Amino acid sequence: MASPDQVEQIAERVERLLVRYEELQRTNALLQQQVEALTHERDSLKSRLSAARARVDALLERLPDINSAAG
Repeated sequence: MASPDQVEQIAERVERLLVRYEELQRTNALLQQQVEALTHERDSLKSRLSAARARVDALLERLPDINSAAG
């Protein structure tokens, strides 16, 4: 059977583990929020890039064809 000192040591360790677990849960929640924010930012940047590419393509289409202009 465990002595009172051993039980007290185990209880202290369990308390520390619980505190650490709660800290990890908070950290994980913050990291999840950051991932969501970065995912949103990435998606927004991808959309802006796609729109910019479409505008550049449209401008390129409006340029005269160099081969037909030279001939």
